[in-house]
Amino acid sequence: MLYTVGPVFVAPDTFQSMTKPMITHRSGEYKELHANIVEKVRKTLDTDMDVFLVAGSATVLNEGAVRNGVSEKMLGITNGSFGNRLIEIGELNGKTVEKVQVPWGAAMKPEHIEGKVGKDVEAVCWCANESSTGVFSDSVAISKAVSEQNPDALKIVDAVTAAYTKDLRVKDMDADAIIFGSQKALALPPGLAIMLCSERMLEKAKTVKNRGFYTDLLKIKKQSDVNYALTTPPVSLMYGLDHQLDKMLKEGMTNLYARHDEMSRLCEDWADKKLAGVFPEAGYRSKGISVLNRGDLDFDDFHKKLKAKGYEISNGYGEVKEKTFRIGHMGDVTPAGVKELLAAMDSIMEE
Repeated sequence: MLYTVGPVFVAPDTFQSMTKPMITHRSGEYKELHANIVEKVRKTLDTDMDVFLVAGSATVLNEGAVRNGVSEKMLGITNGSFGNRLIEIGELNGKTVEKVQVPWGAAMKPEHIEGKVGKDVEAVCWCANESSTGVFSDSVAISKAVSEQNPDALKIVDAVTAAYTKDLRVKDMDADAIIFGSQKALALPPGLAIMLCSERMLEKAKTVKNRGFYTDLLKIKKQSDVNYALTTPPVSLMYGLDHQLDKMLKEGMTNLYARHDEMSRLCEDWADKKLAGVFPEAGYRSKGISVLNRGDLDFDDFHKKLKAKGYEISNGYGEVKEKTFRIGHMGDVTPAGVKELLAAMDSIMEE
């Protein structure tokens, strides 16, 4: 059983939903599927933003947001590996990137960018839930701070491990691009990137050169408006996504977020009692990933024994790889399952 950060556990009913006969992506059946998914994403996340579906990792749409939203200069806020990746995307695409470094394990807050969002900053980028550290920053507060300094600056948010683990408050966030993927809390195999896109982002894109082809949001928008994808989409994954969104709507978003909160608390309580607690700042802890301090634990030996019992978790990542490990509890994972995992971990530690 996977309790990893991603890819995550995919339930048998989800796999079954992806075994429907193949259809072409220019058929009426596909248009209906595409339209249904867009409607359900909007409903589950309480938004009326454009919803773009693109084959690939979420990183392709992180790059697309930068390529479409920035001509020259952007600001990147980071407190871990995936905030760093957004900054690297900007640099490799020839943008001037100002960097705000927040300590690993600490949340990004409005005071970190005070006086830094000048009128020449076209976009501000950050990662809502930093997978390497387990920190869930307050993106609503950060977004407000950006707009107070520069109302014209776009806001680009990597929500890969944030979406569907905790209410993003999309309308309050007022971001221009919110990006996530199929392989995290949607509990699907990898291969589908999703973006919530604002009208401001599309208007900005009209003024930006070198948007590419695959990442050109104007091309994607044109096709999306008639319920088509720009290029061949992963149809089977989309059947799975439609199925997963139905499950979420049936469970209810309030219940879904409460389930993720309970799983997070179970892992935090266990870490406080059995190890050296959790790594991220109190009050800003992820609901889909628990990053635990190793202390004196020999993680490699511990994980080998855990896998022999049928469970897999994730090593630490980036700068804190050697002093942390991570438990993924998102998607179709349940509190009962997390309790079984923790019991198995207890048995190993008691050997």
